[in-house]
Amino acid sequence: MKSTLSSSTVLSVNRCLGFVAAIALTVLQAVGAGTVKQAVRKDSDPSIMLYNQGVELMLAKRFREAQAKFEQAIQKNPRLAEAHNNLGYTLRKQGPAHFQESLEHYNTAIELKPKLAEAYMYRGILYTEMGRKSDAQADLATLQKMNPTLAKELAEVMETGKEEDRVYGLSTRIRQ
Repeated sequence: MKSTLSSSTVLSVNRCLGFVAAIALTVLQAVGAGTVKQAVRKDSDPSIMLYNQGVELMLAKRFREAQAKFEQAIQKNPRLAEAHNNLGYTLRKQGPAHFQESLEHYNTAIELKPKLAEAYMYRGILYTEMGRKSDAQADLATLQKMNPTLAKELAEVMETGKEEDRVYGLSTRIRQ
């Protein structure tokens, strides 16, 4: 015996199946199954561990050793803006021979994370040390909109030519 379903019944079944499939896909993505690219847990990310080691060395003013850790972190994760920023800082602290490379890392940090206020501040300080006052002024103007406290610090360095002996913002470890 041949049974036939009406086209409206077939349409209803297809809609129901489509709805169920969409929900199943959403649930699978929410729990991480079925995705091509899953987020890396910070505690399993070696770049975070290396970055944090670099921070400790940077705070101890062991800039050459901190530089090596930040370079290793960047090698593991080239998109870690904070590591580029702190690498720029440690290079800058090693003197004028490292200024150009420092600038490249500050620029990369800003490119990767345009709202990373500390990168504008440190780049502004570098520009000041390089005698590039108009570039430092541009960073100051950007920073005044983003973080007035850091803008005040940059303005003071630009005025006095002296950077206080402390590290701002990205001196903290990234929690794992």
